[in-house]
Amino acid sequence: MIKLIDEKVMAETASKALASPRLRMNYNYHELSDPVQRMLNAIEPESYIRPHRHKNPDKTEMFIVLKGRGVVVIFDNEGNVVEHYLMEAGGNTLAVEIPPGVWHSIFSLDKATVFLEVKDGPYAAISDKGFASWSPVPDDSEAAKKYLERLRASLGY
Repeated sequence: MIKLIDEKVMAETASKALASPRLRMNYNYHELSDPVQRMLNAIEPESYIRPHRHKNPDKTEMFIVLKGRGVVVIFDNEGNVVEHYLMEAGGNTLAVEIPPGVWHSIFSLDKATVFLEVKDGPYAAISDKGFASWSPVPDDSEAAKKYLERLRASLGY
């Protein structure tokens, strides 16, 4: 079956993200058992994505911005920012590929920002991500909000 990424599916996914408690939403183009995961990831600016890495098994991950602007942040093992990359649809940097085992997070700068996310599969919830112990858990919404605010401010966003 032919699958499209078009304005309609991006708008629908962004609308669902806005209505979601996590303020983000995936639209999967893959089956969980596929060797490559391919999905839209609509992320609102207030959405906290806990720093994590893909290890055991090692997985490479790529974000390609399709609409809006976002920032991929790379951390060292202690949680210090090592690098960050501003991506903007139609701008200079459109994609960031993250090697296996690298601590990272992503946040959006604009409402209805949509990324195409590509990651090694298959998907297994129990081993997909290893979360950074130095970052707040998303369930602690106040700590997560403050962490994201500090991170954005430290990077000038």
